[in-house]
Amino acid sequence: MSRKEWTYDPHSGGKKIPETIRPRIRERILTHAQKHYAGKYNRIDVRFNGKFCYIDAYTEPFVPTDYDPELFGGKSREERIEQLRDVPTHLCRLRFFGDEDKWSMAFYTYSHMKYEPSFFDNGTWHGTPEEAFDTSSVYLTD
Repeated sequence: MSRKEWTYDPHSGGKKIPETIRPRIRERILTHAQKHYAGKYNRIDVRFNGKFCYIDAYTEPFVPTDYDPELFGGKSREERIEQLRDVPTHLCRLRFFGDEDKWSMAFYTYSHMKYEPSFFDNGTWHGTPEEAFDTSSVYLTD
């Protein structure tokens, strides 16, 4: 007879993020981003869905001066820049377990087009929303 054992997995389960704390979490992330990453992004989007908090960044796109409109349906360089300004960089997804300072994190991998579990820079599976921004902000560096 096999025996089943419970194993904690920081990347499954979780608790729905209460409406009462969502504004506070959003403000913490945006304040931290502004303080430490001003000028690296046009805006940061923080959104919630059930047990998840998603953090996306919008940056100023690079479109070379020798841009060829024919490659992009005849759109001018300026039109292409405006279009790309609305494309987010998915920084991370946080999973809530009931403690505002202890979340798990997953990076969005563009190679697989899904979120993959990740360690925080503190070397553990858990951290604060601010630590998640720091860990995932590698996409915002020059």
